[in-house]
Amino acid sequence: MKYLNILIAIRLLIPANFTNGQDLITAQELSKTLKNGNMVLVSTRPASDYKKVHITGAVHVDHTELYRDGPVKNMLKSADEIAAILGSKGITESKAIVLYDDGSGKYAGRLYWILSYLGAGNVKILDGHMDAWKAARKPVTKNPSKIVPATFTARTDRSKIATMDEVKAGGATIIDARSPQEFNGAAATELRKGHIPGAINIEFKNMMDAKGKMKSAEALKKIFAAAGVTKDNKVIIYCESGVRAGIVYFALTSVLNYSNVKIYDGAYLEWQANAGNKVEA
Repeated sequence: MKYLNILIAIRLLIPANFTNGQDLITAQELSKTLKNGNMVLVSTRPASDYKKVHITGAVHVDHTELYRDGPVKNMLKSADEIAAILGSKGITESKAIVLYDDGSGKYAGRLYWILSYLGAGNVKILDGHMDAWKAARKPVTKNPSKIVPATFTARTDRSKIATMDEVKAGGATIIDARSPQEFNGAAATELRKGHIPGAINIEFKNMMDAKGKMKSAEALKKIFAAAGVTKDNKVIIYCESGVRAGIVYFALTSVLNYSNVKIYDGAYLEWQANAGNKVEA
């Protein structure tokens, strides 16, 4: 009975909008929860933007801090290293976490996937991001938020991350979240032009509407169905470096409830750097 009472008490500390439905939260909903001690708001915008203005109370996480040095750009550091960085920002896996960016969705989506991979179970994205917050006339500031360091305990979920060998093994629908120009080899780049053989192109921008809000489940379902991506598919998503793939992962797992979705961490950068890997254009 004592254990049950503790669970109930914890549940009462977490607003309903953090535990039900899609992992999206509106500006109005967020404004009602900002003083909740079990919630942390995270700006994933570039550091220069955070210094100019951010949502009052938000801490800042630069996704580039989470990558290891090495020949392949943007591959993740170890779980313990990332956990230490997140903990230094006051972020723990047990808190409700709300992410926002500049409206592109790619930075918030990137951190959403990383947090999911590390075992954080209560992560949401602010629908409409900074523009929606300003439109709702909610408080912003240029002053850094006070941070209380915490301990983030990482429990990695390997079902959310794919390696190059897994991509090579086949049996999965491969989604390239880059632009059609990059996919078709028409973009100016120093990389080998083209895409992973057999991949289909669904650009990350197609997940959002003109106001930076997620498209409806019905609209997203049509986009993926038109490309032949259904719930019985095993799906692996990639882009150039993994950043843009995150918001596509969010759309599939959170909005459409796909259960077998991974991101290829090495992404096209790793794939094309291996001379033995073919590319198509």
